[in-house]
Formats: sequence, structure tokens, C-alpha cells
Amino acid sequence: MKKRIKRRRSFRHLNQFDRDRIEALLKAGHKQEEIAEVLNVDAGTISREIQKRKRKNGRYGASAAQKKASVKRLYSKYQGMKIEKYPELRAKIIAGLKQFRSPDEIAGRINTEKQSPRVGANAIYKWLYSAWGQQYCRYLCTRRHRKKKQKRTKKREMIPNRIPLKQRPKQGEHAEGDLFVSPIKTGVKRSGAVIFVPSAQLFVGKMIKNKKPATMVRAVNTITVDISINDLTLDNGIENKLHEQFDLPAYFADPHSPWQKPHVENGIGLLRRWFIPKKTNLLTVSNEQLQEYLHILNGKYRKSLGYRSAYEVAMERGIIQKIPERDTGEVIREKVAFH
Repeated sequence: MKKRIKRRRSFRHLNQFDRDRIEALLKAGHKQEEIAEVLNVDAGTISREIQKRKRKNGRYGASAAQKKASVKRLYSKYQGMKIEKYPELRAKIIAGLKQFRSPDEIAGRINTEKQSPRVGANAIYKWLYSAWGQQYCRYLCTRRHRKKKQKRTKKREMIPNRIPLKQRPKQGEHAEGDLFVSPIKTGVKRSGAVIFVPSAQLFVGKMIKNKKPATMVRAVNTITVDISINDLTLDNGIENKLHEQFDLPAYFADPHSPWQKPHVENGIGLLRRWFIPKKTNLLTVSNEQLQEYLHILNGKYRKSLGYRSAYEVAMERGIIQKIPERDTGEVIREKVAFH
């Protein structure tokens, strides 16, 4: 005959309600085993509870027991406890910080080399922000002694009836659109709207006074009137909320996925490197100047186009009907003088 194995009851913490019942049942003269059956816990749990939480007079009180339990749980763990518990780990982290390594580097290296005990980057940051490790915060790149408080973000508005990029037809002359903006600290709302046609590496764009959806509709419809493209790929900025009023279909990249429209991102980077560096207040850039900058970039001979210009390829593909004529001498002189 097989011996029956007694199953252990699953562990749980006692709460105020449980302790009230223990006090009442003890006063009624019930034994600890009977109380355990009523609370559906192990008899040892009741025994330890009474022994550890009883008052100085030897009697058990629910309110006093709950207070003692809360205090013990409050101080059972402290910030940075794991690192303080292991001196070798602590010394290794301090040595890494003094070599100007980030907590992510230190934790990643320890885990990659399968050293014991292991620690995560978040645990190192918690230790650094505690009283134990705050003196070593000066070795962080931010030198911050506490976690940066997150700003409350505004409720995100959703773009209605957005069509995902996956549904864009494979055939056709596709284009990508985006904005470049003034630094946030300036408070300037003036921006630049740029559309880039990847097949010809053609830039078209316009300076706009703000990023309101209605302003974006007028800008897109003005920019695209002289070029022949089938659709436009955009990001999920709220300026594109009225995309259904564009003169051509609009498709949207996934949220936080700028790599799905890489050509316009690289194009704006090129415009930034050559003419409008980052941190430029766009109030100083007129629409006429932007057109001159784009004209110069569209006239550059590109290796990727067989050392032809974007204008030449766009004419060949029927994207534009004529090459605009502009005097870019003044822009070039300004560029040389600037350098």
C-alpha cells in the first residue's frame, strides 16, 4: 500500500482580516490547528504569527500584529540591497564606473561572461540613486543623482482612417514626406515640409508657418502640383491628420518606425549638412532660400544615379516636365563665406 503524501498548502501573507479572525478565535478558546483550518493555512503559520506578533503582556492583538508585519515588510528590502550584499560585485561595479562605463555596459559584460552573482542595469541605477551608491553618480555621463522625472505627455490624437504602408501598391511612382523643425527651446513653430521621390532622388519642399493639419494640406497640395507621383508615405505626426484632403493617396509608416521612409530622412539629413544645420531657427530661412538649396541638391551629380542629376532622371521618368532655372551663385558665395 502506497503511503499518502500530504500536500503543503500554498503560501500567502496574512492580512488585517485574517488577523482579526485569529484574535476572535483565540478569545473564543479555539486551538491553533482549528484556526489554521478556518483560515485555510498551515498550522505553523498560525503558530509563528502568534509567537512573533504578540504584545509584551503575551496576548495577541490584531491591530498591533498588523502594524508589526507592515513595518517588517517595509524594511525587509532596501534600494541597492543586492549590490551591498556582495562586496565583490560592488567593487566590480565601482571599478567599471571609474572607467566611465555605463551601468548597461557593466551589467551586460557580467551577464555575457556568466559571472555570479548577476545584476541588471536597472539594479545598478537603483543602487546609484540610493544612499549607498550616490557618491559614484559623478562617474555617470549625466552625473544625475536621481531618476529623471518624466513629463506628463499630452493625450495622443489618432489619425483617422490611416492606411498602413503594407497596403501601398508595389507599382507606381512613390514619394516620402516629412518635416524639419526649429529647436523646441526657441518656441518657433515655423517648419519646412519636404517631399522626396526616391526613384529620382528629387527634392521638393516649402516653408510653412506652423504644423497645423490645415497648413499641411495646403503645403502638400502646393508642392505636388508640379510633380507626377502616385502616392505619399508619411509618419504618424498629427500634422497629417487631414490626409484625406491631400490631392493624392497617403500611406502611413508604423509608429516609431522612421526606417520605413528612409529616403526622406536621409534627404533632410543632407539638407541639414549642407545648408540648414540643426539648431537653426527657421525664422531666418525664407521659402526662396529653401528653393535655392533644393535646386542645388537636385542638380548634384549622384553616383547612385550614374553620375546624373535628380533633375535629369526626373525628366526621363516623367516626374517633372521642365528643369527650373535659378541663380544659385549667391547661395554658393554664402556657403563659401560661412566656411
